[in-house]
Amino acid sequence: MGKLNFDRAIIVESMDRIVERTKRMDMSWDWPCGVAYYGIAEAYEITKKEEYLDFLKERVDELIDLGLPVWTVNTCAMGHCLITLYEATKEEAYLDIIRSKVVYLRTDALRFGDQVLQHTVSASNDFPEQCWADTLFMAAFFLLRVGVMTKDEELISDALNQYYWHIQYLQDEKTGLWYHGYNNITKDHMSGFYWGRANCWAAYTMSKVGLILPECYLYPQFLEIVGSLNEQLSALKLLQTEHGLWRTLLNDEESYEELSASAGIAAAMTLKGNPLHIKYIDKSIKGVLAHVAPDGRLTDVSGGTAVMKDRDGYRNISKKWIQGWGQGMVLTFFAAVLNYENIAGDGAL
Repeated sequence: MGKLNFDRAIIVESMDRIVERTKRMDMSWDWPCGVAYYGIAEAYEITKKEEYLDFLKERVDELIDLGLPVWTVNTCAMGHCLITLYEATKEEAYLDIIRSKVVYLRTDALRFGDQVLQHTVSASNDFPEQCWADTLFMAAFFLLRVGVMTKDEELISDALNQYYWHIQYLQDEKTGLWYHGYNNITKDHMSGFYWGRANCWAAYTMSKVGLILPECYLYPQFLEIVGSLNEQLSALKLLQTEHGLWRTLLNDEESYEELSASAGIAAAMTLKGNPLHIKYIDKSIKGVLAHVAPDGRLTDVSGGTAVMKDRDGYRNISKKWIQGWGQGMVLTFFAAVLNYENIAGDGAL
């Protein structure tokens, strides 16, 4: 496999700045914090910098002491850093919360069809029988990680089932790209746009399955995931901009380049380990680095985005402010870059 072209010292220094800026963010127990702290956890796993882990432990312990919220699909995103903390410390308190999230997802979370998780952001029935690509990161990938950690085949099966049905509902087989959401009541993709961050959630989480699931090739759903990811990445590479980034509406040249989507897509390419993607990853490294502000803030990250009603709804989402998911996905991308030579890929699948 070929080599990426990057300066390790620059990547490491940039990660330090991003982590330091993320520490200043007053994020509570929800998905922005979940994605941001997942990025810090990934940075810790690759660099082994104890100060990263120390911060996670201090802040997560504080949030636990303040009281946990009602579980939703989105609040389950915080489970990712809990896995890292439990594996590093073996403190049962983290495992207890992980288990409570699993119980919620397995028995209480709203589902439809073939046990597909409905996307939820509150205790209300916000989006009846809707599946969003976001759920793959917040819940399905979390279930898979817990299933692998605890050797629970039922959890693994449920997680892979979520991947399978999200692929069926959200990926356009003609283009290889993913829609943001699907409404099972109206049987449509609502506004029907290829939103950048939705494709990030899908590509990134699919790229992780083969890397963490032992004997992944023995699971039929994994072969569906591989086929989906191959098609998606082969389509996404053609939509990369001259700056090495991707747009908030992927095939709309009048929509802005967006950093969280770009980082997640580039991270997926990195983890996939296909040497034909190296030139695209190299462009992304330069493009993403150019958006790391001196204080560690990632610029041009779009705000929280529902399945919008129309094109302008997506194109007019503000990208002015710092966002946890931007910080986290860029840390995740840089961690994958630093670890590139150790990534085995999925062979000829």
